[in-house]
Amino acid sequence: MKLVLLGAGRIGQVHAANIARHPQAELAAVVDVNQQAAQALASKYKTRVVKHAQAAIADPDVAGVLVCSSTDTHVEMIELAADQGKPVFCEKPIDLDLAKVDSCLTKVKQADIPLVIGFNRRFDPHFKALKESLVGNNIGRLEVLKITSRDPEPPPPAYAKVSGGIYRDMTIHDLDMARYLLDEEPVEIFATGSCLVDPEIGQAGDLDTVMLILKTASGKLCQIDNSRRAVYGYDQRIEAFGEKGMLLAGNPTPTTLQCFGQAAVSCDKPHFFFLERYRAAYRAELDHFIEVVAGIAEPLVSGNDGRMALWLADAATRSHQAGRPISLEADHESS
Repeated sequence: MKLVLLGAGRIGQVHAANIARHPQAELAAVVDVNQQAAQALASKYKTRVVKHAQAAIADPDVAGVLVCSSTDTHVEMIELAADQGKPVFCEKPIDLDLAKVDSCLTKVKQADIPLVIGFNRRFDPHFKALKESLVGNNIGRLEVLKITSRDPEPPPPAYAKVSGGIYRDMTIHDLDMARYLLDEEPVEIFATGSCLVDPEIGQAGDLDTVMLILKTASGKLCQIDNSRRAVYGYDQRIEAFGEKGMLLAGNPTPTTLQCFGQAAVSCDKPHFFFLERYRAAYRAELDHFIEVVAGIAEPLVSGNDGRMALWLADAATRSHQAGRPISLEADHESS
């Protein structure tokens, strides 16, 4: 199965490696505006560089397209693939503008192509096990969900200016996870935040520390907390509390070694960042996309999932600006 990779940056390199390790897939071409990066990645995996995305996608031998380019190009790349009837995997978000996302999804539906959105955390084995335990009713009715996501260090302030803000760039992953685990759409959201880590991020108009509360129609509550700095590593934890008990998916560590001494018991810190923490998730995500391209699976993370996560991120931004909870039912009707 020949796949085209659009984007030779950090996440594109992850997907290229996973395509190379898959026995049923082949990296057919790499496309990137940075020709040097494209050539370096193509050389590593013994494939070719194609200058224009349209030409690479139109190749009749190409079965699927991975969009890993900058966010502002995602819609264009998805629509090029739709024009050719090719299945698409797209990194989140589809776009930062909900109207553009809606227009894009209309074209995807008209073309009748599968679209998988890269919310990789759904494929993480630890979080997947938590989801399966919820479905298995191991803690009875879910009542409170707590999602913690903290980066080891803040991004450059220049990145904050183009990221769409922390809610659309970082929290969007947790909003998707909330929908996935609550198994019920939120009807209310309250978001608040501060700039506690890097004042330059605040000067760029963004936040680096936020907390959100979501509520569903049945009364389930979800708390999300994000920080752009955790000195001990990449902190990714989920707690699900229910009528019959609690589930906890903690931070995996590089090793399970613990040192027991007279003064303290020590162990490894969490993995440093997402590339290490979610290595298995990225592999499972690519495996799933190949099954989708082969026609033996339906997308587990659809274009609508991408839309809903962005919609919630937009609502969180408005809630923060207004300093009050936002009714998502009214917000959905107006959108």
